[in-house]
Amino acid sequence: MSIADQFRVVPNFKLNEADANRKVLGASTGVRADDKQSDKLKTAELAENISKLQDVFAANHAPKLLVILQGMDTAGKDGTVKSVFGQLHPLAARTVAFKAPSVAERDHDFLWRIHKEVPGKGEIVIFNRSHYEDVLISKVHGWIDQAECERRFAQIRDFERMLIETGTIVLKFFLHISKDEQKQRLEERLADQDKHWKFDMQDLAERVHWEAYQQAYENALLATDTPLAPWYVIPADSKTQRNLAIATLVFEKLESLKLKFPPGNLEYGKLVVE
Repeated sequence: MSIADQFRVVPNFKLNEADANRKVLGASTGVRADDKQSDKLKTAELAENISKLQDVFAANHAPKLLVILQGMDTAGKDGTVKSVFGQLHPLAARTVAFKAPSVAERDHDFLWRIHKEVPGKGEIVIFNRSHYEDVLISKVHGWIDQAECERRFAQIRDFERMLIETGTIVLKFFLHISKDEQKQRLEERLADQDKHWKFDMQDLAERVHWEAYQQAYENALLATDTPLAPWYVIPADSKTQRNLAIATLVFEKLESLKLKFPPGNLEYGKLVVE
């Protein structure tokens, strides 16, 4: 079974039945990681290969790649960006972290601030949170009703279809962490002075709504999973296994494009040199 098949959302998917500590079986890469060190080594190798493929990707100046990272607080979105995408060249890659919308952003439709951040030709963009916040936190806190939520699901499907039809590859990862693991990570932030800056009282406030968020995520995953923009539910209790799974999926997607460096204008170059 391939990595993609292991973690792909399927019809009748139930989030509460998904194992947040499931191991990565790398049938497509011949790898089964059994310890943190081997996970890290393989992820570092994949990150380097992703960086090399980015050079070809950017040189072609045609495809675009949008990576969406969603997950509960402490699920590891920041850690994924650092471990998997940390070697990308910043001239052709960006990370966008979406916070609570500003007054100006709230004056527009919920996709307005998202659309202006999507990748251009030859660019890789990673969304740390995304337009999905507007069918998650908004629904959990009752800021929108079910009818509006369904409308937004449809608008998200149309938005992503438009991106894909205009040359954007969309990879969507839900970082699935268990409630017990989140508790442990929050406690670690309180216990370690060097991690105090990461602690936010709002994380505790949102944790109270854990079950509602799990249901909201399940609904969103099922409603917006499409053949061209599938969702992958990545077990995130293990940070190293999480990174390995995502790095493998991103690498395999870029490699499958079979891009080559475009030819240069050598005749013009000779004239310049002379």
